[in-house]
Amino acid sequence: MSTVVEALTLSSTAAAQMCQAAVAHAQSLGVKINVAVVDNGGNLLAFQRMNGAFLHSISIAEDKAFCAVSFTMPTGAWQSVFDEMPQLKDGLVHRPRFVTLAGGLPIEHQGQVVGGIGVSGASEEQDEACARAGMSAAGIS
Repeated sequence: MSTVVEALTLSSTAAAQMCQAAVAHAQSLGVKINVAVVDNGGNLLAFQRMNGAFLHSISIAEDKAFCAVSFTMPTGAWQSVFDEMPQLKDGLVHRPRFVTLAGGLPIEHQGQVVGGIGVSGASEEQDEACARAGMSAAGIS
């Protein structure tokens, strides 16, 4: 039996690059966002807030990233999960840091979840597009 397990995690350099790319995409869309990137344990690695982005969206972006990495699924996928298993909604929506709005994505590398990215401040579709742009800039699709 192994006592220690090695796990891949995202670098802070890649996390910062993702934030910058997400913000650049938001600028091209004409929206203002907050973007957070966390490591595989849900710890904040990088964060960027555009001038004028909603203040409340700071914690929402962080929570989207945390939720995406902790459940290893996009935050926007929860609505379909609740459609299939409505009983889950009763308990999960009351959990701290649980977010069902799109814009939070797990970051995978070599078959492992190495982090999460969360974007908040625009529409759900724009938030997710910015998150995907951030991941793409770091070579993650």
